[in-house]
Amino acid sequence: MSVIEQSPIVWSPSEGELTNTQMGRFKTWLEEQGYGPFADYHALHQWSVDDLESFWAKVWDYCGLICETPASKALGKRDMPGAEWFPGMKLNFSANLLRHAEGDHADKEAVVAYCETRPVLRRTYGELKADVGALEAFLRSKGIQKGDRVAGVVTNGYEALAGMLAATSLGAIWSSASPDFGVGAILDRFGQIEPSALIVVNGYGYGGKVLARQEEFAQLIAGLPTLKCVVSVQQLPEAAQITGELVTTWDEAIAYGAGETPSYTPVDPDHPVYILYSSGTTGKPKCIVHGTAGLLINHAKELMLHGDVGPEDRFLYFTTCGWMMWNWQASALLTGAAVITVDGSPGYPSLSFLWDTVAHERVTHFGTSARFIAGCRKAEMAPAETLDLSKLRVVFSTGSPLLPEDYDWVYSQGAPKALLGSIAGGTDICGCFVGSTPLLPVRRGEIQCRFLGVDAVAYGDDGKPVDQGRGELVCRQPMPSMPVAFWDDANGERYREAYFDTFPGVWAHGDFIEFTEHGGAIIYGRSDATLNPGGVRIGTAEIYRQVETEAAIKDSLVVGRQIDGDVEVVLFVVPAEGQELSADLLKQLKARIRTGASPRHVPKHIVQVPDIPYTRSGKKVELAVARLINGSTKADNRDALGNPEALDQIRERLAEENLLPSG
Repeated sequence: MSVIEQSPIVWSPSEGELTNTQMGRFKTWLEEQGYGPFADYHALHQWSVDDLESFWAKVWDYCGLICETPASKALGKRDMPGAEWFPGMKLNFSANLLRHAEGDHADKEAVVAYCETRPVLRRTYGELKADVGALEAFLRSKGIQKGDRVAGVVTNGYEALAGMLAATSLGAIWSSASPDFGVGAILDRFGQIEPSALIVVNGYGYGGKVLARQEEFAQLIAGLPTLKCVVSVQQLPEAAQITGELVTTWDEAIAYGAGETPSYTPVDPDHPVYILYSSGTTGKPKCIVHGTAGLLINHAKELMLHGDVGPEDRFLYFTTCGWMMWNWQASALLTGAAVITVDGSPGYPSLSFLWDTVAHERVTHFGTSARFIAGCRKAEMAPAETLDLSKLRVVFSTGSPLLPEDYDWVYSQGAPKALLGSIAGGTDICGCFVGSTPLLPVRRGEIQCRFLGVDAVAYGDDGKPVDQGRGELVCRQPMPSMPVAFWDDANGERYREAYFDTFPGVWAHGDFIEFTEHGGAIIYGRSDATLNPGGVRIGTAEIYRQVETEAAIKDSLVVGRQIDGDVEVVLFVVPAEGQELSADLLKQLKARIRTGASPRHVPKHIVQVPDIPYTRSGKKVELAVARLINGSTKADNRDALGNPEALDQIRERLAEENLLPSG
C-alpha cells in the first residue's frame, strides 16, 4: 500500500480557521477587491501563480509592509535567474521588523531568551528598538556603513537579533554562524565575505557543559584582517571576556550609543540583507546572497498567511544561528509576535524541556525538527497528557521528511489540537516551497500544499511535469526570495550551475518529491542522494520510513554503492541502547523494508555503526558517506560536520566489511 493510499485526515480546519485566520481573511479581502472567487485554497494557489505580479503586490499591501519609495510594479524582468522584484522601491529591512515598536505595542514582549548559561532575558519591543539604535550608533562610530558585512558568532538569543537589526538598519549585510562551529569552518564562511564588524560570544553552554572559546575566537579575529571592530558578548558570565585592540563589550557598545534611534537607511530592493551558506560538507560553503525586499515579503507571506502568526502570538522555533531557520524565526518580529529563543541542547535537562517551555510561555507556534519529534515518539513522551498546551495552535517541523508515525505521535501524544505544519524549502531560498495552510486538512504523512506564489511541480528526467509519481522538485516561475547572487561570483556562473543547469530557465531544487492527488507533497530525500538499484530510482526517505520506526533502531543512514555498473543499497544503523544488530534483527529489518517499501529497497549490506554523521544544522550527511564508499578523491570539509568522528567510524566499519573501493 502506498503512502498516499494510507493518508487519512488527522486534523481539519474549523469554520473559524477557514474564515478568521490571516489566510482566510486574505482570501476574503481579495474577493472583495474583485479577484476570484476562490472555491478553496487550491483555487487561490492557482491564481497566485497565474497572476504572479498581482499576487505579490497584494501580499505587500495585505501584510502592511513599509517602504520609503514605492515600487513601480511588483515584478519587472521575469528571467530566471535575474528576476527583477519591486523595481524602484526604497526600503529598510529593520524598519519592517520593528514596525510594531511604537504606541501601546512597544511595551509588549518582543524577545524572551532562554539559554543554559544565563537567566531568562525578557525585552519589550521598545527596549529592543532602543538597543538597536544604540548598537547601530556604535557601529557607525567605527566606520561601518551601508554594504559592509557584519558577522555574528552568536547563540540563538537576544544579542543575535539586536545585532542583525542594527546592521540591517544602517544598510549593512548580516551573516551569522553558531559558536559550536570550528574556527576553520567559520573562516571558510566569513573569510570569503570579509566582514568589517564581528559580534562574538566568549563561549556557550550545551547539554549541561560550559564551553569557553576565548582562545579559539581570538584566532578567528586574527584570521579576519578586514575587521574594524569586535563586540564581545558575555555569554558565559563567569568566564573571561574576549579581549583585544578591536574589542568592545556589548554593554559598552550599547552605552556608547544610548538614546540614539535606528536610522532605517533606505536601500534598493535587491540590496543584500543576508549572506547564508551551503552546508560545506563537500568543500568550501557557497555564500548565498539574499535581497532585502524579496526575503522580507516572502517571510511575511510564510509567517503571516501560511503560519497565521500575529501580534498576540508567541513564537518559538528551536534553531541555531548557523541555520536558515534562525533568519526565518527572526522575521516573526515583523508580525508583532513575541519571539521565544532557546539556546542549548533540546534534550537538556530532559527531552521534555522544550515542551515545558512551550507550556510555561503560552507558546502559540512551536517549531522544531522532524528528528526531535521522532525522538519524542521513541521516548514515548506524552506532553499533551501532562502539560497545558491549550494555547498551542501550530507545530512546525522541518529539516528532514516527517514520518507518518510522527504524525500519529503528534496527534495522539504530542499536540492533538494543533495544525502540524511540515514545511520544506532550504537555505537557497531562505524559505519554503511546500508547507502548511490553515485552510486545508492535514493528512498523515503528507505536506499539505504548495505555498502561494510558488509554481512547484515534479519533473521527470525529460524535463516535463510528472502526472503521477515522483520526480525532481522544480519551480517554473521566479520567487522573490531566490538569491540575488552568490558572493564573489561576478558572472553568475556558479549560481546558474547550482540551480539552472539541470533544466534551463527552471529552478531545480535537488529534492526528490511527489505531489499527491490531494495537492499535498511527499519528499523522498535529496535527489543527489537518490538510489538507483537496477535502474529504479528510490528515495532515501522511503527506507528511513521503515527503519526508523523500529524500536530497536536509534538512527540510520542509507547510501548507494556503485558496483559492476549497478548500485547496491548500503544501510548503516545505530541500534537503540541495549540492542545489537543480531541475525534476528537483520532479518526483521529486511522483512520490514521488503513489505513496507519493495524488494528493491532491501539493502544489500546492513552495517552497525556507533553514530551517524550530521551537519551542524542537524541534517544527515548522505553525500559525504556516498563519496567515501564510492572512492571519491574529493576531500570532505570536516569542520562543517557536527560530529566528524562519525565519518571516521563509518570508514573503519566499511574497511572491516571490505566495502571500501580497492586502491
